[in-house]
Amino acid sequence: MTGREAGADIGPIGNSPVVILVRPQLADNIGSVARCMANGGLFHLRLVAPRDGWPQDRAWRMASGADRILEEVQVFETVAEAVADLHHVAATCPRPRHIIKPILTARGAAAELRAATATGLRTGILFGPERAGLENDDMAHADMLVRYPLNPAFMSLNLAQAVMVMAYEWWMADEGSSPRELMTNETRIATKGELENFLGHLTRELDDCGFLRNEQKRPGMVRNIRHLFQRGEVTEQELRTLHGMITELARGRHAKRR
Repeated sequence: MTGREAGADIGPIGNSPVVILVRPQLADNIGSVARCMANGGLFHLRLVAPRDGWPQDRAWRMASGADRILEEVQVFETVAEAVADLHHVAATCPRPRHIIKPILTARGAAAELRAATATGLRTGILFGPERAGLENDDMAHADMLVRYPLNPAFMSLNLAQAVMVMAYEWWMADEGSSPRELMTNETRIATKGELENFLGHLTRELDDCGFLRNEQKRPGMVRNIRHLFQRGEVTEQELRTLHGMITELARGRHAKRR
């Protein structure tokens, strides 16, 4: 430890990939990378020939509490040394040229890295210098290349953003969250029985007020109303509100008749 505040209580989560920054130029970017890594459950950070040496205080100021990642940083002189103990390496490549290797999206690469780490293999991801990216000699150490399918008219990412994309995809590849969920707060999704009860209430009142008076069109109109409510995740609270609305409308109609 360097005497700095310890920051957030983070550490390695399983057999996660090593993030390798090749010839990084700015301490601020290294700190931002550590922050992004912590977001995605990555912990191991290696630097290859950092331009201004290591450690650098500005990195800690930009890490937003991801200090433990910075405290455990390993520094190497060459890419070959940085990947020597790894089994499977990916390399980000904004402009691959004259290279024959598999090219995957960040999502595809995360899935392959998950599969490799699940068998006990040690993996890593290479990221190039801020200004020019990885050179062909750097990518020669990788098994696969990673390219982000972004807007072809503007594909510029800074170093931390590039790491964040991979960290996010790594996390989501095994996170298990549903890609969509309905926030119901203190209510719940209505059961089919509750929905049927509401639809019966609604249909009776629509018959009573004359809305369904056309006998030929009535079956189709009732089906359309049913489809409208059945295709959504109506909550129990919403049904109670709708019941109340129908009751009040019916009460007002009956009062006018009197």
